[in-house]
Amino acid sequence: MDCVSTIEGRAIPFGAKNVDTDVIIPAHWLKTISREGLGQGAFETVRAEPGNVFDDPAYAGAPILIAGDNFGCGSSREHAAWALLDLGIAAVIAPSFSDIFSGNAFKNGILTVELPQEQIDRLLDVASTDPIAIDLDSQTVTTPFQDRFAFEVDPFRKHCLLNGLDEVGLTLERDGAIAEYEARHAHDMPWLARGTLERTA
Repeated sequence: MDCVSTIEGRAIPFGAKNVDTDVIIPAHWLKTISREGLGQGAFETVRAEPGNVFDDPAYAGAPILIAGDNFGCGSSREHAAWALLDLGIAAVIAPSFSDIFSGNAFKNGILTVELPQEQIDRLLDVASTDPIAIDLDSQTVTTPFQDRFAFEVDPFRKHCLLNGLDEVGLTLERDGAIAEYEARHAHDMPWLARGTLERTA
């Protein structure tokens, strides 16, 4: 998982409320066995509408998505986070998120930022013309117009995102302690050590 520290650039001013995971990635895209290419199906029904923000060249490659309240509700499909990643989204800003979506996003290295609706409205306005920056270390969202919005983030999630740690990475951080335990375990209970039964048979 890539480290997440500062995310800046154009932000897609979506703003829709109650966007469920079926809107983020429709069910017929779930048949794939690969995460790659899911960005093509992201927001498929929205992108079918002429003039939608997702296909606006002004937001091509935008790393930030600004959404409305209750983003990611609906099913627990992790494909929603995978589709956003494949679309190039590194952070989503919204007033609130579905707990399951927020967890899936975090586990895949996507930062979810909760801000009050009035601040979301301001960011939607700025995003139509200018870039936005998110600094995870200082927990702030800023604009070129001196807007500075603070957000809360779980300390554990912050540590993992800043250091690019997924479950495997977290386990490897404890590699020394694991090796020490295994050595002690083999010394204290050698009959449980691998190969003992073969030697005594």
